[in-house]
Amino acid sequence: MTKIEINGAALAYDEAGSGSAVVLLHAGIADRRMWRDQVPALAARHRVIVPDLRGYGESELPPEPFAHHDDVVGLLDALGVEQAALVGCSFGGRVAVDTALAHPDRVSALALFGAPLSGHEWSEETEQLWENLVGDVDPEDFGATAAGEVRFWVVGPSRQPADVDPELIRFAEEMDRRALAAEQALSAIEVGELDPPAVDRLGELRMPVLAAAGADDIPDIRRLADRIAAEAPHGVRLPDIPHAAHLFPLEHPTEVNTALLAFLP
Repeated sequence: MTKIEINGAALAYDEAGSGSAVVLLHAGIADRRMWRDQVPALAARHRVIVPDLRGYGESELPPEPFAHHDDVVGLLDALGVEQAALVGCSFGGRVAVDTALAHPDRVSALALFGAPLSGHEWSEETEQLWENLVGDVDPEDFGATAAGEVRFWVVGPSRQPADVDPELIRFAEEMDRRALAAEQALSAIEVGELDPPAVDRLGELRMPVLAAAGADDIPDIRRLADRIAAEAPHGVRLPDIPHAAHLFPLEHPTEVNTALLAFLP
C-alpha cells in the first residue's frame, strides 16, 4: 500500500504490473480489497491502480470540498498516467461514469459492474424490496446496518444467506462496517456532484463501455446495465452473471477476469 497526496489529502492505493493503465474503483459498501482477485490477473498485461476512494479504507478525509471524479483524475496526474481504463463496481461504477463525462480525454474504456448512475432515483420496487428484506435499522448501529446492507446487496433478493459463501458474507460485512464509518464522516463534508448528472448523458460516452450485473442483484441494477449498454454509443452488455449479486467480482472472479482481459485495451 502506498499513499499519495491528492487535492489536499492522502489517498491510499495499490499498484501492480505494467502496460496500459487500469484503475479499479470499489463499491460503496467495500474498499479496495474487493479487487483482490482481479489485481494479479490484470497485472499480467496492465498497470493496475487500485485506490481507496476518499475517506474509505485507508484514504484520508479531505480538508475541504471535493468530488470523487476529480480525485480519480488527480490520482492519474500524480502517477503520470495520461489515460486509463476505469473499472467500477456499484458506487465505483458511478464514479467511473462521472469521471468519463467530466474528463473524457482521460478515460480509454469503462467496465461497469452493478453500477448506478448519478441522477438515478431508485424505483418503488427497490424501496419495497429493502423494506421486505431489511426493514428499519438504526443507522448508528454499523454492525446491524452492515448486516442489512449485505443481506440486500451481496446475498440479493432472490437468494437466502445460506446460499452464499459464509466467508464472503463475513468479509463483506467487515468492509461495509468501515465503509459506513467513512460515509458518516463524509456526510459532514461537501462532496461535489456531476452537473448535469450522468443518467441522461450516456450518449456522450465515446469510449468503449462494458456493462454487467449479477443475475441475483436487484432489478433496478440489471435494468441500469441494460440502459447503459443501449445508450452508450459503444456499449456492450454482458449476460447476467449467474449465482451472483452485487459484489460479483468477489463471488465469480474467473468470469470477471476473463471478461476484463477480453475487453480492456
